[in-house]
Amino acid sequence: MIRRQRLAAGVCALLAALTVGLAVPSTAVADETEQAAPKVELVLDVSGSMRTRDIDGGSRMSAAKQAFNEVLDATPKEVQLGIRTLGANYRGNDRITGCKDTAQLYPVGPLDRTEAKTAVATLAPTGWTPIGPALQKAAADLDGGDGTRRIVLISDGEDTCQPLDPCEVAREIAAKGIGLTIDTLGLVPDAKTRDQLSCIADATGGTYTDVRHKEELSDRVGQLVDRAADPVVTPVATEGANECAKAPSLKSGLYTDRAEFGQQRWYKVDVNPGQELRASVSVADDRAVDPNYGVLLRAVTVHDREIVRGEAAGTGRTDVISTGLRYPKPESDDDTATDTAETVCLQVTNSFSAAAGVKTSPGLPLELTVDVVDGPSKASDVASFGLGRGWWLLGALVLAGFIAGLLWGWLSRWRVAVWRTN
Repeated sequence: MIRRQRLAAGVCALLAALTVGLAVPSTAVADETEQAAPKVELVLDVSGSMRTRDIDGGSRMSAAKQAFNEVLDATPKEVQLGIRTLGANYRGNDRITGCKDTAQLYPVGPLDRTEAKTAVATLAPTGWTPIGPALQKAAADLDGGDGTRRIVLISDGEDTCQPLDPCEVAREIAAKGIGLTIDTLGLVPDAKTRDQLSCIADATGGTYTDVRHKEELSDRVGQLVDRAADPVVTPVATEGANECAKAPSLKSGLYTDRAEFGQQRWYKVDVNPGQELRASVSVADDRAVDPNYGVLLRAVTVHDREIVRGEAAGTGRTDVISTGLRYPKPESDDDTATDTAETVCLQVTNSFSAAAGVKTSPGLPLELTVDVVDGPSKASDVASFGLGRGWWLLGALVLAGFIAGLLWGWLSRWRVAVWRTN
């Protein structure tokens, strides 16, 4: 009993010290710039299947109209919103003509709610399901500007305009590095529709949602439109090199790139004495890949000497794999030394391999975060579980816990001795 009490006291003290040390937030530098107006385009499937009456006793089209009207009423004033349709105009059987049937119902810009609602009211389920062409046009509608750009696609079926694969279209949009996200919603979807819409969303870092009720549709579309109004950091498109000498020089920020399967990508960052480099990388498997893969992020000198590394492995259960590293450059103790920046080379390597029959181009989406901040007082502090100078506090608390355990044990023995005597 006495030993257990001593151990408990010591463990409590240790946990308290770790909590205090890890609770101290690290400082970071972020450039706050005025955000451009966010843009959202709602892309609605108006194909013949939208006549089906299986959403709360009404048709899929009526559910979509109701959702649009509610969303238009609640759209934040700073959001520029547009509406595009697919399959809304051509009633014939000619596939070539049907696959061109996409039109902008309401242009992306400041919202006139009455005009937008009037346009939505005219819609009636009509023709084909050209999702791929509609996404291409929607991306063009949102082209230009630096603000948040989001496509919200609502469909109840697969694309009927193959071989233009809408998932490949989404990957091509993501490969442009324009920071455009596609969210998809499936109205009472079957397995094939769910797979296709999920693939479209995954390719651009968006979300997919099953919808089977009117209220779900209204709530989800409203959430996605509101999300566009949230301030975000727009990734900057960059292109890594195959060696450090040719790598682009990066500053603090968020960057996107594409990495072929098993390919190395190199980037450069300048770190001054007294600063700390913090870098992280995420690689998304936006298509079918073989299980057991990994990503490696290395910081090396220009002479190829490794400084520090971060690595992570996956087994096919996640869509994104990430890792990171930290490198503090200490200040020189020599007064005569010049405080020159050190060029640190960041190497990103992945071990993904494509499944049989899967296209390997464009490469996998890669997101790199670089942050150069004021470093800790001592470089060794980085390896101290983030405690920095809190190690002296940890030692003091551990010592205090040890002494408290001894006192508690002595008092317990004394109480037992008194009890036996009496």
